[in-house]
Amino acid sequence: MKTKIILTALTAMMITHDGLNAQTAKAPKKMLVAYFSHSGNTRTVAEQIREATGADIFEIEPAAAYPTNYQAVVDQAKKEVNSGFKPALKSKPENLGKYDIIFVGSPCWWYTIAPPVATFLSSYDLSGKTIAPFMTHEGSRMGHSEADIKKLCAGATLLPGLPVRGGSVQEAAPEVAKWLRRIGVIE
Repeated sequence: MKTKIILTALTAMMITHDGLNAQTAKAPKKMLVAYFSHSGNTRTVAEQIREATGADIFEIEPAAAYPTNYQAVVDQAKKEVNSGFKPALKSKPENLGKYDIIFVGSPCWWYTIAPPVATFLSSYDLSGKTIAPFMTHEGSRMGHSEADIKKLCAGATLLPGLPVRGGSVQEAAPEVAKWLRRIGVIE
């Protein structure tokens, strides 16, 4: 009789445990698209990701805006990237801890993420989070940004990134959707 009671109790606990695991596995992931855009190209891709996933969106903005003159921003970006400068940001998203997946977007500046994105990533403990990077570029693709992001996000899972050529961002929605399916974010 005791054996039957113990087996019944164990079976009930296993069913309850399996039911909780099934509920947990099916819980929707909370997603954020965080991006910095100087020319508007990265913003366009960020919006495409938001539309495809239903994610929240946050624009990473430096406290001091970059110059609008192309050569001036190129020169400033090179100096900042080479020195490891991390500019102050205008604001930060509220309660980043509630997100499971964070899409991180940046123009590719000198083969890596723009300094405001480095500031954003280094401002948080992102261990346990999933980071999905995307870059806009004019030929450098992802550069070495994925390795740089990995260093800034110790303990996070880094998914393969998406490079989008700046001149083709308006037509990139199918490429974005294909990438989102490949990394398992949408079906």
